[in-house]
Amino acid sequence: MKLYNWQFAPNCRRVRMFVLEKGLDLPSIEEVIGSGLRLLPQYIETWPHAMVPMLELDDGTRIGEAMAICRYFEDEFPDPNLMGRDGREKGTIEMWERRAYDECMIGTAEVFRNSHPEFVDRGIPGTTAKVPQIPALIERGKGRVARYYQKMQDQLRENRFVAGNRFSVADITTLCAIDFARAVDMSIPSDCPDVARWHTEISARSSAARSV
Repeated sequence: MKLYNWQFAPNCRRVRMFVLEKGLDLPSIEEVIGSGLRLLPQYIETWPHAMVPMLELDDGTRIGEAMAICRYFEDEFPDPNLMGRDGREKGTIEMWERRAYDECMIGTAEVFRNSHPEFVDRGIPGTTAKVPQIPALIERGKGRVARYYQKMQDQLRENRFVAGNRFSVADITTLCAIDFARAVDMSIPSDCPDVARWHTEISARSSAARSV
């Protein structure tokens, strides 16, 4: 089993942290980022979706997308449960996990991809076609992240964890998304103390430190 990886990428970290929370050893990891923060050509030749992470199983099956890979590990290694035990809990966890991805991680990606000099003509992932940067998306992305922080302040004021009273994959995606935002100079605002409290607690988990 092999995980094709970019160590900095928050989506790759989501998988690494999920596996560590399962108490499993990480798969063999192959770094596929070369110079200029570009995927290696030989990786794209074998995986034309041109994104990471990608998990290759021993039988040759390939699974891309972070949550699809996490679903594989959840079903193969069900304990500890990280995706919900019944319909209500599964739905709630998936809802908050998706908000972290759509609002914080994608908002940060808009800022990162449209401002970083290495991403000129690489405005969207998953293609080798030239896609120009759009400067206006930088401010739109910052707005998405700012609104997300306020939304999470409301949620975490009433809950210890993102999706309720126990740790789940929603916390993993939220941590990776927020740490990505912080790396792009969008720190937790001072008027979001419960987000800061949550962030300190989750960052102290062994899986958080070991997945960086």
